[in-house]
Amino acid sequence: MSSEDLLREIGEEISLCERCGLCKNRKNAVPGAGPANAEILFIGEGPGHHENEQGLPFVGNAGKFLSSMLQAAGYDRDSVFITNVVKCRPPSNRDPLPEELIACAEYLERQIEVITPIIIVTLGRFSMARYYENARISTIHGKPKWAAGRLIIPMFHPAAALHQPALRKTVEEDFSLLPHWIEKVKEKKKKEALLPVQSSQEEDGGQPEQLSLFG
Repeated sequence: MSSEDLLREIGEEISLCERCGLCKNRKNAVPGAGPANAEILFIGEGPGHHENEQGLPFVGNAGKFLSSMLQAAGYDRDSVFITNVVKCRPPSNRDPLPEELIACAEYLERQIEVITPIIIVTLGRFSMARYYENARISTIHGKPKWAAGRLIIPMFHPAAALHQPALRKTVEEDFSLLPHWIEKVKEKKKKEALLPVQSSQEEDGGQPEQLSLFG
């Protein structure tokens, strides 16, 4: 089965999912959108009103802002994959509950496994928490680390800049560095390809490492 077919299969499962209470009030589940071979995967928090209506991620004001920042960084939105930690809209756009995050976790893991992105950008604190335990986004935003064979970059959610205009410049600056990080990751992978094969323990060292070497 092709990667496209696998993603489609996951999406169909999500559309019928009843693992948590969010299914009761949804109009449309929002599995995510983008190519199966995307180099960059964006993980937001949860669908909002417009996403619930259309079944697509980031189509409201935050999505328009995200698209404009991607374009400014030199990327077509259709070239990246965008999803959320929960696939159905939480009522009144409240924060996802722990049981809802757990219910959707397997779907997200399967999507990551199929897409195999070289960079994951977390948008907001709930997606950030998957990779940064007990961290504050205000202190680690824009500071990537290497984990599970890919670069993880924590960023503010685009909606944060819309609600707090003082954050806008910071959010835009973090996004502007995406081409830099893509280049650095590709350089790293090229160098690794020339080295003797290492065990996963030697490569990952148990804990994800901050990419200070990318400076």
